[in-house]
Amino acid sequence: MARTSEKVQKILDRLDEEYGTDYKCYLNHENAWQLLIATMLSAQCTDARVNIVTEDLFKKYPSVDAFANADLKELERDIHSTGFYHNKAKNIIACCQTLSEKYGGEVPQDIEALTALAGVGRKTANVIRGNIYHIPSIVVDTHVKRISGKLGITKETDPVKVELDLMKKLPEDHWILWNIHIIRLGRTICKAPTPKCEECFLKDLCPSYEKEQKKAEKRKEK
Repeated sequence: MARTSEKVQKILDRLDEEYGTDYKCYLNHENAWQLLIATMLSAQCTDARVNIVTEDLFKKYPSVDAFANADLKELERDIHSTGFYHNKAKNIIACCQTLSEKYGGEVPQDIEALTALAGVGRKTANVIRGNIYHIPSIVVDTHVKRISGKLGITKETDPVKVELDLMKKLPEDHWILWNIHIIRLGRTICKAPTPKCEECFLKDLCPSYEKEQKKAEKRKEK
């Protein structure tokens, strides 16, 4: 059970007030396998681009078996604009073959079973567990890793260690929400590499902002 500090609770309360507490997935999907493939495609690619690609992709390949039997070169062309299409296409086909042969086309919810699938790491597995099966899970993407550090909630930099640390610091009912809220914050205010700190509703709770203010004061003194 996480022991939530007063500071972390204040951060969570403000995020809830600013963004609400509805679960929102930014990748368009109608079922578990579509979200799995969309998440695999989202590596080093924007969700907006993935949603454009999957709109036609899921019509062309309407089932797990359709992806399992896809022609590699043709699938590469279909997903080319998402980047890293060689590996993504190979992993999608291999993953769907396993889903078809071992799980009857269903996506498992067990973390070990998910991460054993081709191209599926803990981030992708936790997206499925949280959004499809509603199992409390923390998804560590680039926004979560960066902003959790800036807010001083974790000092870890390895994504798995960040995930495990956040599980200790955040209450379970906010594990899924943390990713949803922090993605929104990262896209609108806490942008890399030029965050809009003065506009941020968390600036008084952010050690990174405090550090930058002290640097600015020292520069003025010179």
